[in-house]
Amino acid sequence: MKRYPKLVQCDSRGQIVIPKEMRQDLGVEEGTGFWMYSITDEGILLKKVDAPELSSHEKLLSEVREKSAKIKVSRKNVDESEKKYKKTKKGRLELV
Repeated sequence: MKRYPKLVQCDSRGQIVIPKEMRQDLGVEEGTGFWMYSITDEGILLKKVDAPELSSHEKLLSEVREKSAKIKVSRKNVDESEKKYKKTKKGRLELV
């Protein structure tokens, strides 16, 4: 495990900045998802979620399409969101 002796501060919206060299080492890019765990009274553990390519999410996308009507999300909005993410740099599905 590498150590990054950097002090980061939480802003008024509860956000912190992951230092650039840590993001580079871990392959963290804009839109990267994380699982967040509270570790007793010591702090927070973030675990990077590696998002597979959108094409491997066909089962998930079909479930979203199927259930979108039940929660009153239009099919058009689901389709537009899918197109948007297919056009992103890596074509990844947003997790968060």
